[in-house]
Amino acid sequence: MTGPHPPRVLVVGAGIVGLALAWRLLRGGASVTVVDAEPPGEGGASFGNAGAISASSVAPLAMPGLLRQVPRMLLDRAAPLHVPPAYWWRAAPWLARFVAAARPAAVSRATAALDQLLHLATEQHHALAQEIGAPELLRAHGQLYIYRDAAQLAKDTPAWEIRRRHGARLEKLDRTGITALEPAIGEAYQLGMFLPDHTHCASPLRYARRLAEAFGQAGGTILRDRITALATSDGRISGAQGEAALHQAEVVVLAAGAWSARLAAPLGYRIPLETQRGYHVDLPDAGVTLTRPVIPADRKVFITPMEGALRVAGTVEFGGLGRPRDAARAELLYGDLAAVFPDAKVTRASDFWMGHRPCLPDSVPVIGPAQRVPGLWFAFGHGHLGLTGSAPTAELLAPAILGRPANQDLAPYAAERFAGA
Repeated sequence: MTGPHPPRVLVVGAGIVGLALAWRLLRGGASVTVVDAEPPGEGGASFGNAGAISASSVAPLAMPGLLRQVPRMLLDRAAPLHVPPAYWWRAAPWLARFVAAARPAAVSRATAALDQLLHLATEQHHALAQEIGAPELLRAHGQLYIYRDAAQLAKDTPAWEIRRRHGARLEKLDRTGITALEPAIGEAYQLGMFLPDHTHCASPLRYARRLAEAFGQAGGTILRDRITALATSDGRISGAQGEAALHQAEVVVLAAGAWSARLAAPLGYRIPLETQRGYHVDLPDAGVTLTRPVIPADRKVFITPMEGALRVAGTVEFGGLGRPRDAARAELLYGDLAAVFPDAKVTRASDFWMGHRPCLPDSVPVIGPAQRVPGLWFAFGHGHLGLTGSAPTAELLAPAILGRPANQDLAPYAAERFAGA
């Protein structure tokens, strides 16, 4: 793409992944337009995620230890993982692939791919926040995982060992160590694992908005339109059809999160992308002060200090893109907060948030060229690591789109790794 004029690039999706990539492409000399039905950062999962930037999260979700817990969780409506009965048949093929992804060889491949993508995530995010004039959004205070007892911690040992082997700095804490960091954590939690090098974002929405503002100020274009199809001409990509207009481009990047697979399907791609719907509640006056994200292992939630509120975010609910959000899932989060912080003021908020995490069975996003359709590139499927993976994806993919040498292999992230894709 290094012709006499800058390539015209259309990025479909104004979530944090699409925005970070659009910014890096613009800085690299491309003419870039971003199109989305929602304002920047307000669709998908970018608005309401837990804010964690977790460079060492290289263990895939499909691990043998977790799989042993899945049947019980599926039958318990209050469990962190829930599949409504009406969605069982739709979820079954994805869950079967998820089980297959827990085989040792598959776990090793996924871990290597995630490590290659994420190992510089912290530094890349700090650089990005500095570039767009919002360094104060990133808080470098680490992340704290807490456990009730040694037996509970032992269940996560394989994942912690994977992190350690890939360079994560871990500190095992007793009760005294936990309270030295976060005094308000309840007595029930006796052990902790602290990741001192991790960072969190105090407002994922403001991060996305500031990125969009900087992109516009630097000459990029953001359009509001709902893309209904990708357009081709003579076998290569030519743009994207929206409800309002046809958006022409020489290069199209599909970064539409959980909506990406349905847009790729007419071009012959059968990508097993599922939305794992996540919820959050924000409590402006919780009565406890936190410095860093706290993650109770038995509750599977993140409790994060945000700008102006304490955010409790989590749960995994299968239900597709059209099913209404479930207030009962959000209600569980108040119980999670009370279990960890007995002195918190658990006042019900007037509303709650639900967003769509775009998840693939092996936890590895789809990043790279669409081999069947010249000019089309993929950047989606980051699952629970969309915020973490956004800046690294931009650094990995932008040089390739611009036709410049890259020192990383895109093959582990190819869409074609899925049978039938």
